[in-house]
Amino acid sequence: MSNLLQTFLQKADTKAFDAEHKRKLLFNIGKYNATVVKGKKQYADLEYVRKKAKNIKWKVMENLDKYLIEFETNFTANGGKVIWANDEKEAQQEILKILQKKEARMVVKAKSMATEEIHLNEFLGEHNIESVETDLGEYIQQLDGEAPYHIVTPAMHKSKDDVAKLFNEKLGTDLNLTAQELTLVARKNLRQKYVQADVGFSGANFILPDIGGIAVTENEGNGRLSTSFPKTHIVVVGIEKMLTSVNDLNLFWPLLSTFGTGQKVTVYNTIFTGPKKEVESDGPEEMYVVLLDNGRSKLLAEERQREALYCIRCGSCLNACPVYKNIGGHTYGTTYSGPIGSIISPHFKGMDEFKHLSNASSLCGNCTEVCPMNIELHSLLLYNRNEAVEKGYTTFTERTVWKLWRRSMLSRKSMEKPSPGIKNMALKMLFKNSWGKRREMFTIAPKSFNKMWAEKFPPTE
Repeated sequence: MSNLLQTFLQKADTKAFDAEHKRKLLFNIGKYNATVVKGKKQYADLEYVRKKAKNIKWKVMENLDKYLIEFETNFTANGGKVIWANDEKEAQQEILKILQKKEARMVVKAKSMATEEIHLNEFLGEHNIESVETDLGEYIQQLDGEAPYHIVTPAMHKSKDDVAKLFNEKLGTDLNLTAQELTLVARKNLRQKYVQADVGFSGANFILPDIGGIAVTENEGNGRLSTSFPKTHIVVVGIEKMLTSVNDLNLFWPLLSTFGTGQKVTVYNTIFTGPKKEVESDGPEEMYVVLLDNGRSKLLAEERQREALYCIRCGSCLNACPVYKNIGGHTYGTTYSGPIGSIISPHFKGMDEFKHLSNASSLCGNCTEVCPMNIELHSLLLYNRNEAVEKGYTTFTERTVWKLWRRSMLSRKSMEKPSPGIKNMALKMLFKNSWGKRREMFTIAPKSFNKMWAEKFPPTE
């Protein structure tokens, strides 16, 4: 058993039986579910919208190379600079070059899963550059020394009391502050950072090739502050965030907000097309876009699984997944958790070491049902499992057990031969540390259905 799998199983075992953790998670997901129902009412024909959005992303992925070049051409013409990063290390080094050139000592960062993916905060810390998260949820997680728990809601597993206690320990605030007062404390602390920062970072929800722009969706305004005050704005974005045109936003912005937070549209939706122009008074003097591959091309090459790149990171599949709701986001041990994370992480980080994530699913299909892009998530999990087997990423023991099981299932004689007592003894030995650890062990009936049928209806000669 690999260390990653062993760690996953240990964390899953702990979280699944943590009643307080489950209470907080289900409370927050419950509020989300109630809001999404209202958000969906804005659509006269939601299924038509989902199909149309999926068709657009299909077109993008089939022509991604052309759209990427189109974006680079137009963004560069707007005065911006494009950096192509094959992997995490290349992205880190290119960013470091920019920061060293600017002699940057402190940066602010809007919410971005791509920067989490390349472990930007830790990397900058190693080079004595302070990186400050400005999204409230990310700010809370950074104070607590934790990674984001959820794609959309980084601190979903924390209650108001948890945050009050954290602020008391880290910032010296009163334990009895209300949620609004806690937010105001974070706001006051962060306001100073915006004007002091040398560089501002953001991700991008969508890339717009025809105008050479990127679109950022947020609810707090911290994204605009992080990208307006600093003289340099650096965007880190996965290449799969591409759309065909700025005109697609009238479809994708409402979809993202409805399925992500239940809103008709998020509070702040911004399009950046490069550094500020001569006629503009606000904005960065320089703007860079780091186009991150980091395994996406490998996934694009997989004909069956490339559909996972249609994902717009709304997080709805996480909220619907019974496994996620039991084991939580940190258990997965990857940047992207839940069903979508279980599909893409093995391709981004290596199928051999992360294949176990695709088995962390009940295959109930709820993730597929709630996906705004109609991605067949439960099928992609099966394709990942199949790929792991085909590439030989299984143990000798696993292969042997499945061979014996197959041989037994294909032979009535083999199934009937061992007595029920021997079968029950074997089951107890095999499953005592898994199924039997917290459940009553299942037993084989004294007589099989085949025997009972033969006794009730003896064959006639």
